[in-house]
Amino acid sequence: MDTVRSSQPRLANIVPYDPKYLPADEYLSANENPRNVPEALRQEISEEISAVALNRYPDPLGNELRDMIAQANGLTRDWVILGNGGDELLFNIALAWGGPGRTMLNVPPAFSVYEANAYLTGTDVVNVARTDTFDVDEDAVINRVSQGDIDYVILTSPNNPTGKVISEDFVERLLEATDALVMIDEAYSEFSRCTVLPLLKKHKNLVILHTFSKAYSLAGVRLGYIFAHPEVITEFIKVRQPYSVDAVSQAIACVVYRNRAVFEQEIDEIIAERDLLLERLRSLDGVEAFDSDANFVLVRLEGADEIWQKLYDKGVLVRDFSHAPMLENCLRVSIGTPEENRIFFDTLKEILQQR
Repeated sequence: MDTVRSSQPRLANIVPYDPKYLPADEYLSANENPRNVPEALRQEISEEISAVALNRYPDPLGNELRDMIAQANGLTRDWVILGNGGDELLFNIALAWGGPGRTMLNVPPAFSVYEANAYLTGTDVVNVARTDTFDVDEDAVINRVSQGDIDYVILTSPNNPTGKVISEDFVERLLEATDALVMIDEAYSEFSRCTVLPLLKKHKNLVILHTFSKAYSLAGVRLGYIFAHPEVITEFIKVRQPYSVDAVSQAIACVVYRNRAVFEQEIDEIIAERDLLLERLRSLDGVEAFDSDANFVLVRLEGADEIWQKLYDKGVLVRDFSHAPMLENCLRVSIGTPEENRIFFDTLKEILQQR
């Protein structure tokens, strides 16, 4: 037949997620670590990969890596589960705690995938907007969850795309105010030096998401993990895809996690470059640069979409949020190498001077 039955009706209004990955000279759009895995580790990774039996299925749960992560954080493996990037785990929370007749609380502006996953799983969404300065409206969030109908909450710390951490005190108040599952997405926590991990054993309804994609230079490998109470981990295991983390990714991540201290200097350099870029951006007329605890900065400036295009025409790719709700006239700039940051700043300054 030259026709096909239509897909489920819910997909009719879905626009596929587009990371805007375009060819460029300077990639400052995806919040990656601008440096590759160090050569010495790449050699060790090659040796590990050569020992992988590619004809065999991987360990379904990646227990060697689970043990490594758990032990480093004073836990046992039943407090940890791996995912195919943080994205699989974000979808799995919607599968396990969402669905028809269930409700997620979202705090926009935030990572758009949270709400998209809720929609795909038939989960209702309650949005509690951030303030004009992109802070969480803490009292509004706690008042809303106190109504008792929220099944899960996702908060990012530092938040993407606005860059701010949320306080541990607020997270604890939230956990005490509800039995909803509360996920704190800490994908960028290495750049803030903040985590709510100390709260984990006190609160059964806490889930903490981490990733290898940002600080540890493995965006191309796709591996994330969560910390949660063993009963919560069991529910995640029920909905995960079998063998979702392949053997090669597990081998690479084991090498990187064993050697994660190697990345500390790079992380410190990214933090220093972020603070320097913020200072320089604030010297420009017409540019509002927001405080950031992540490896990116959010800026607001008039005609941001046109400026994005002019930057891209000159080989500099940043992320355009200028038409997103609550982010009008905003661009998000990942922190690159010192040279990449200099090129971005000089190019932006030149564009603004020509207006």
